[in-house]
Amino acid sequence: MYLTAEIKKDIFRKHSFAKKAEDTGSPEAQIALFTHRISHLTEHLKKNKKDYSTQQGLMRLVGKRKKLLNYLQKTDIDRYRAVLADLDLRK
Repeated sequence: MYLTAEIKKDIFRKHSFAKKAEDTGSPEAQIALFTHRISHLTEHLKKNKKDYSTQQGLMRLVGKRKKLLNYLQKTDIDRYRAVLADLDLRK
């Protein structure tokens, strides 16, 4: 897959909310990974408009990210706002 361990560590280092480079379990880290994958799949779908299986996978990823964002909003609003600002997301 295109998402290697080095790319994941780079994503975690790039965003300030990761506690350490190996932090893969926190909601912030998972949202960052989902956002990276969503942008990659969006670019793929711009070139391949009839790739419906990828489109379905993209919709699943968007749903998972939305659920994590809702969870983070309910539990800790400050962390939620930090994630939105850091990843340039809007809700």
